[in-house]
Amino acid sequence: MYEPIRTKSVHTMAGTSCDFPHRSREEELDIQLAGHLAALLAVTDELRALTSSADLDTAAERLAAQVARLRGGRAPLRAAPAAAGDPAALHRRAHTLAGRALVVAASRADTAAAILAAERMDAHAVAETDPKTLSPAR
Repeated sequence: MYEPIRTKSVHTMAGTSCDFPHRSREEELDIQLAGHLAALLAVTDELRALTSSADLDTAAERLAAQVARLRGGRAPLRAAPAAAGDPAALHRRAHTLAGRALVVAASRADTAAAILAAERMDAHAVAETDPKTLSPAR
């Protein structure tokens, strides 16, 4: 009733040579975590331009160190942010990014990154609700 398939399917990789590199799940999670932490670092730098805070300075240093560790020692590129923007919106964005980093760090079983992400989530949650932290630097 049905004619047998005579050629190999173009939708499978069976029988083909591997001419491109494959990454392991751990390598993919490292890349994803480094990306989330680098994005969190960028938002942290924007907040640092708006408000002067030793906590934000320390967080930026720790985030940069984690990104460098995940990228094999390569330090993240950092732009000089403009001192303009809504601090409340930046804190919300940072909270979201820290949450994403926490999920990936937990999936990867990276304790140091998970602790840092959880601390940043807490700090940005407090900053969103505390009006004193949202005032621009003088």
